[in-house]
Amino acid sequence: QVQLVESGGGLVQAGGSLRLSCAASGRTFSSDAMGWFRQVPGKEREFVAAISRIRGFTYYADSLKGRFTISRDNAKNTLNLQMNSLKPEDTAVYYCAAFRSSPGTSYSGSYYRRPEYYDYWGQGTQVTVSS
Repeated sequence: QVQLVESGGGLVQAGGSLRLSCAASGRTFSSDAMGWFRQVPGKEREFVAAISRIRGFTYYADSLKGRFTISRDNAKNTLNLQMNSLKPEDTAVYYCAAFRSSPGTSYSGSYYRRPEYYDYWGQGTQVTVSS
């Protein structure tokens, strides 16, 4: 069982920055590939970014590349998302997610983008960007 707890959300003006964190517990953090997704009411959950378990390969939604940076600290069991140059359309609930990636298995970038492949989810943290 994995527990994921997000923090760092809040209200920020357009152009500002926020840093989200996700604290993981319950099993070996370095065994899990991790991702960030976001969702607004009435819309499907949207992929934001993901990072592989050991080598730290990163994947981003094309529209967010250059503004958002995902990172992980396996020693601290923490996943981070640095969000810069925020826009009102970035307003959403942001979720941290994890899936157990098998050693020696190569996962495509499209695999990381599919929310149905993630086994565990946090409760989400609200990010609101005012214009």
